[in-house]
Amino acid sequence: MNKEKNVEKTIEDYLEAMLMIKEEKGMVRSIDVAYLLGVTKPSVTYTTKRLKERGYITMDEDNLITLTDSGMEIAARTYHRHKTLTNFFIGLGVDKNIAKEDACLIEHDLSPETFDALCRHIESMN
Repeated sequence: MNKEKNVEKTIEDYLEAMLMIKEEKGMVRSIDVAYLLGVTKPSVTYTTKRLKERGYITMDEDNLITLTDSGMEIAARTYHRHKTLTNFFIGLGVDKNIAKEDACLIEHDLSPETFDALCRHIESMN
């Protein structure tokens, strides 16, 4: 995987994690991001700085993280892909934890065309 693709995957992972934390706790703290992603606090500090520079997040005086509109767009798209793929794999009989892990591996690399086709397939089965 090239370096640029790795950076984009990291951005998607962080923004998705922030959205998930926001939905669960109502607020996003760096320590929660570190815990959810299994990374160190310095890693979160480094990446949140990059996310701020790109305009994906803001941080207030208490260091609470807020997704900007552009950050929310990426987070929501990634989270939707993750949930859809996880549910699809579970529907195939894959263990829930394995399904989540596999969805996380695939969500970043699956083309929009393939994901749309998968969604149409799932919809046609309902």
